[in-house]
Amino acid sequence: MIRRWIACFVMAVVAAVACTTIDDNRTPSYQVHIKLNSVGLWDTYGVHGMGDHRVFSARKKLPSNFHFTANTFTGFAGVLLMMGYDFTTQTYNTPVAYEIACPVECRYDVTVDYNPETFEAVCPKCGSHFNVLEGGGAAVSGLAYDRHYGLTRYRVTPDNGGYIVSN
Repeated sequence: MIRRWIACFVMAVVAAVACTTIDDNRTPSYQVHIKLNSVGLWDTYGVHGMGDHRVFSARKKLPSNFHFTANTFTGFAGVLLMMGYDFTTQTYNTPVAYEIACPVECRYDVTVDYNPETFEAVCPKCGSHFNVLEGGGAAVSGLAYDRHYGLTRYRVTPDNGGYIVSN
């Protein structure tokens, strides 16, 4: 009887921990460094209102008119920069950034697309949906949700009237 109780208790603890853990480091770790650290750069390439977004990808040359330098790095597949909620500082209207490679697929050529109507990033291949506005990139449906995968988050640090995105 005691062994059954202990076994049930251990299984309950494992289930509780597994349900709350999100693996947001599934994609290969590549350097991220995007300098938008002046008012002019931020006004041109930044995000300005809740849900506003922009994708940076050296591989895809996005944004097309952005001047990529030898010191610009955009992660494994690219970076989704958007104005949203930063759950670490608990502030709204804050720039947040995510890796755009789907954590289920783990390929640089399978990237999530941002849907401004639902404020979610969606993988066209596996169908997973991610809450990028307020959920820190956590999956809300699809294979990523079933497997507890989330999008990799990057730091967005204020600097000189603009921001620097980095990991």
